[in-house]
Amino acid sequence: MKAIALQFDISWENKPANFARVRALLAKAAPEPGSLVALPEMFATGFSMNAATLAEPHGGETEQFLGALAKEFGVTIVGGAAIREEDGKARNLALGFSPAGKRICSYAKMHPFTLGQEDQHYAAGDRPTTFQWGECTVSPFICYDVRFPELFRDVARSHQPQLFVVISNFPEKRITHWVRLLQARAIENQAYVLGVNRVGDDPYYHYNGRSVMIDPQGDLLADAGETEGVIQAELDLEQLAKYRAGLPFLKDLR
Repeated sequence: MKAIALQFDISWENKPANFARVRALLAKAAPEPGSLVALPEMFATGFSMNAATLAEPHGGETEQFLGALAKEFGVTIVGGAAIREEDGKARNLALGFSPAGKRICSYAKMHPFTLGQEDQHYAAGDRPTTFQWGECTVSPFICYDVRFPELFRDVARSHQPQLFVVISNFPEKRITHWVRLLQARAIENQAYVLGVNRVGDDPYYHYNGRSVMIDPQGDLLADAGETEGVIQAELDLEQLAKYRAGLPFLKDLR
């Protein structure tokens, strides 16, 4: 099973430009059908607090783009978007789409980034979630969530996902934390972790990427570095099952 991360410079609040860039990068990557593709947090707009203007209803243009892209390339896609849900509140979501173009996951960021006043514009989610990618159970999280290991532990206790996908806009000034926190989440939950970040600048931060694929022992399988590009890595679920059986740490969770 192959997981892919698209790392790119998000055009600020410019959905058409970002849709075009994502499609071009994915076409160049030529993913194998059945792969999983991850895009950064709020990939269509950047990490904007302009929720009043940018947040779409479910089924809006960003979801339509993701669904059509997943169907065109025959892949599962996870990408971030600002969505206004049925209760009228805007939330920062990770959305998953199947190769048939159907939405299979909607996770709301449980820890809005208070330092950036995200909590004043986007309501917090209240639970983690999972979805199936073939034989692999996947749990998505968003950026600041990675600093709260109890979120990952809760879903590990209940579902033992083989893959965590963390979509992000994680700034350069804290990028060392990003990589180390992802490695910790992989080690403690005996799972693969795919972290996808952006590069470039928005009005507030500089981003230097470091999208990574990490194996269950915390080792880097792929690192996108600090420039725009694509990383791909294989997941070996059979080997993961043997590793978990040999060291059954997850069974001892209380």
